[in-house]
Amino acid sequence: MTTTFRGLATIRYHAGDLAAAKAWYTELLRIEPYFDTPDYIEFRLGDHSQELGVSRTASAPAGVVAYWHVDDVQATWERLLSLGARPQEAPRDHGHGFVAGAVLDPFGNLLGVMHNPHFVEVAEAARGAGRSVTPAAAGG
Repeated sequence: MTTTFRGLATIRYHAGDLAAAKAWYTELLRIEPYFDTPDYIEFRLGDHSQELGVSRTASAPAGVVAYWHVDDVQATWERLLSLGARPQEAPRDHGHGFVAGAVLDPFGNLLGVMHNPHFVEVAEAARGAGRSVTPAAAGG
């Protein structure tokens, strides 16, 4: 049996002043963002090129949204709502195969779900190298 939540895909922070956040994170990480728009920046870092994003979201809750990679965002979103989660960000196509949404779980935590082509590429590369990345990759 496969699990819906295959692994962390992206961590997203919020910033009212995205230009200042871009300068700060670029200095901290010592790399430029690979994705840079007026409302969102993203860095790939670490041994597995994991994604750290920052969005211009002055009205969003403080804290972080951890986006779990799922194969079917809409089905997972509907299941989360059926289990008592409340909508925070409806699933949205961000282009290039990235689809994401977020809910507030029944305990007030932000929980993001995302289909992330980069996550899939890294997982497939790991499987090709003979490493198990998820229970599904190991056959169950």
